[in-house]
Amino acid sequence: MSTEKCDGCGADVPIAGGIANLWSSNPQTTGGMTLEFEDGSEHFLCYACIEQLPDHPSAADVAALERSE
Repeated sequence: MSTEKCDGCGADVPIAGGIANLWSSNPQTTGGMTLEFEDGSEHFLCYACIEQLPDHPSAADVAALERSE
């Protein structure tokens, strides 16, 4: 299973899919998603960071999230 860094907190987020997850007896799910904001920016965020965003987020709101690194 591969991972991608969360643009908010910096955590390694699991990305499901691929052959490794197909043959696993314990398949894992993706822990986040890429969001496209009204200002045209795109950010990959974990679900915990997504929950912290306001209703109409911008890149500044992502930058304000606390980094765990």
